[in-house]
Amino acid sequence: MNVEEQIKQYINSQPESKRTDMETLHRLTLQVLPACKLWFLDGKDDKGRTVSNPNIGYGMHTIKYTDGTTKEFYKIGLSANKTGISVYILGIKDKTYLSQTYGDKLGKASVSGYCIKFKTLQDINVDILEAAIRYGAFNK
Repeated sequence: MNVEEQIKQYINSQPESKRTDMETLHRLTLQVLPACKLWFLDGKDDKGRTVSNPNIGYGMHTIKYTDGTTKEFYKIGLSANKTGISVYILGIKDKTYLSQTYGDKLGKASVSGYCIKFKTLQDINVDILEAAIRYGAFNK
């Protein structure tokens, strides 16, 4: 199964209301990054144990570790969780930027250094979320 099929299967496995929100966010992110690399992480480690929620990833950036090694990973991530949806915006050096710039404008959302969590799209300002995704997608 290719990545697009994995993503479709993951989104379709969600309850109806969350599925609709995930489909909307998937389309929105693809509008921001139309030719991006797509990722799907099933949330399992090398031994098949579940270690996180599955994630859809968009784009690519290089993570540089203190030992000099690097790893390619997505820039924007999307994941359903027990209480709602998480949007991950990775690679931002200033860990206060998301909350200071978008936190008060988003609506009912929790904003950390790299994650925006909310229950449903109805609870947030989607235009502000799109602005945060755009910043994360094109921020170096």
